[in-house]
Amino acid sequence: MSAPEQLPEIDNGLLRFLTCGSVDDGKSTLIGRLLFDSKTILADTLNAIEKTSAKRGMSAVDLSLLTDGLQAEREQGITIDVAYRYFSTGRRKYIIADAPGHEQYTRNMVTAASTANLAIILVDARKGVLTQTRRHSYLASLVGIPHLLVAVNKMDLVDYDQAVFERIKADYLAFADKLGIEDVRFIPISALAGDMIVDRGERLGWYDGPTLLDILENAPAAHTEQAEDFRFPVQFVCRPQDSANPELHDYRGFMGRVESGEIAVGDAVTVLPSGATSKVRRIEIGGVPLERAIHEQSVALLLEDEIDISRGDLIVKSAEAPEPVKQIDATICWLAEAPLSPARTYLVRHTTREVKAKLARIDYRLDVNTLEREAATGLAMNDIARVTLKLAQPIVADRYADNRATGAFIIIDESTNNTVGAGMIG
Repeated sequence: MSAPEQLPEIDNGLLRFLTCGSVDDGKSTLIGRLLFDSKTILADTLNAIEKTSAKRGMSAVDLSLLTDGLQAEREQGITIDVAYRYFSTGRRKYIIADAPGHEQYTRNMVTAASTANLAIILVDARKGVLTQTRRHSYLASLVGIPHLLVAVNKMDLVDYDQAVFERIKADYLAFADKLGIEDVRFIPISALAGDMIVDRGERLGWYDGPTLLDILENAPAAHTEQAEDFRFPVQFVCRPQDSANPELHDYRGFMGRVESGEIAVGDAVTVLPSGATSKVRRIEIGGVPLERAIHEQSVALLLEDEIDISRGDLIVKSAEAPEPVKQIDATICWLAEAPLSPARTYLVRHTTREVKAKLARIDYRLDVNTLEREAATGLAMNDIARVTLKLAQPIVADRYADNRATGAFIIIDESTNNTVGAGMIG
């Protein structure tokens, strides 16, 4: 008897997604259930959490321990820091970020959301849409996460009542409409019992949509939903010095990562902020030539002309060149315990370029509880505000809504080299 034919794996691309919501909505349990039911937990890891669960007097395995890695979190039963998990199925690879639920960890949530392409907003079926639900939904929308999935959890505690689910869905849609959130889906689940996570279960027969894993398997990956301009921040200029190899004498490769778009041999390019132009002569990965490079590939570009290029410059297609600017309007989240000082000079790191910057003005501070705009003269930790920054040298930036890589930046304290803020341009 011949062996059964093995189906080929399907690769839908890497998906980075975020779980968030109010405290004790079951975010960590949801991720644990997802890993457990998709059979991506190692045996020794499962054995460790079984022992920890037994020490706590629990009759079943506490799956939340898979992500609540910090000792302080395990003692309190809450998530403080951002916990990352990596797993893969036959269809794609995933990076999960489990964001903290408390208001005072807003900065952690913003950090986790900055690279996500989908956010799962958990709602406790018993409590409905809460302030923290609105806060995290707004933050997810603010940092440009294009797809939101509202998972109404703990349906087992409301007898899997469809009316409860429909009421929460209506409440959330009314709120989402005010914020202008467009792509939002809803799913009833029980992370504890495993209903509608990987397997459908037998108690949500009235819901005929896909399971949570089905939604994740088919969600669009980053850079795939719209055409993007080519952006290549130069990280390093490679000039080998090898007297034994004369061919390397004139080698000049500009190394970095393609943040968006694509480039091909022969394409006309412009180097910013200088404005010098040339054409791509060669594209390499580890010395191996390519005809084309696409988003998120780390490559070396060799140009036809000798141009003065250094780390911090941006190579773009000549037809897609933005204008360098020395002033930016941005929404920032203040990350540091020390407050923002309007009198101080900070460093702005944008892609691979660093420039000195000063605060020109604060337009308003956002109250993350009420979403109201308030006047402010300074910013404290976790504050989110609309500001204008003046730069000592120009940067080449896009609107964050158009390009998350070249529309984002971080603010660095010159004296300590600590990251004290994160911003989105536009």
